[in-house]
Amino acid sequence: MAQPEPEARTAAPATTEIVPVNLPPVAAAPEPLADPRTGDVDEWGRSENIRSIVRRIYDPMYRHWFRAEWEGMDKIPTEGGALLVANHAGAIPSDAPAIMHGVETELGRPVYGLADHFFKGTPVVGTLWARAGGVVAHPDNAYRLLRHQQQLVLVFPEGSKGPAKTYNERYRLRRFGRGGFVEIAMRAGVPIIPIAVVGAEESMPILFKLPSVARALGAPYFPITANMALGPLAAAVHFPAKFKLRVLDPVSFPDVEPAQPRYSRSRIMDESEAIRQQIQEALFDMLRQRRSVWFG
Repeated sequence: MAQPEPEARTAAPATTEIVPVNLPPVAAAPEPLADPRTGDVDEWGRSENIRSIVRRIYDPMYRHWFRAEWEGMDKIPTEGGALLVANHAGAIPSDAPAIMHGVETELGRPVYGLADHFFKGTPVVGTLWARAGGVVAHPDNAYRLLRHQQQLVLVFPEGSKGPAKTYNERYRLRRFGRGGFVEIAMRAGVPIIPIAVVGAEESMPILFKLPSVARALGAPYFPITANMALGPLAAAVHFPAKFKLRVLDPVSFPDVEPAQPRYSRSRIMDESEAIRQQIQEALFDMLRQRRSVWFG
């Protein structure tokens, strides 16, 4: 008896179903960190837009109120770092903006002004001060600006003792601290450019001071000025004293190796006193030549 043939097996499908595999997503490339500074504000808080506005606003006062007149501005370098050193005066100092404005408009170079931390900590004023080129007076700040960034830096070695002078003490320079500005210039390997300023003393002369009020406010001094006699609105307005600014010969230290951890204290003090004396003698000479406070 014939055996039945086995049933044909069904052939497997020719295609195989693709099972999706859930792989972890490929990590996207990290986005670059956004610059925390806004607009043209640099790491020091300075804004060139603000500086240009300040220059436009201040220029009429500089040219027609103070009638600023320079002598020897060609001694200020047009490139490379340099430390500008000047005498300081006026209850609300008028010499700093005059120097910064003159150098920036005539030489086209920005100037960073070093000042007491008191200004930085003052609300609103501190921000405006920084936007206009103010930097806290600290050796590290000055070194970076001079050595690494090759900028012009303005410093007043008299500190707050300069603008705190009363009218009968005018044009008598106070001690230049411990000569820290000389050590900074040595470390940074830049020249010191002394500047003698006549006119700021009379722009807002101090008649006397109120130490108790200054202590209560945490301010270096609290002055009573001649300007206050014209009323409360005139208290912050400078008198139109004629400004004369004389740039003295640069002081360099070719025999001193920059970027050293320490320098001779006696050398620093000697150089500091010599520069103070140069500015003092220049002031006396300029005062002898001056015809009047208001017309030069």
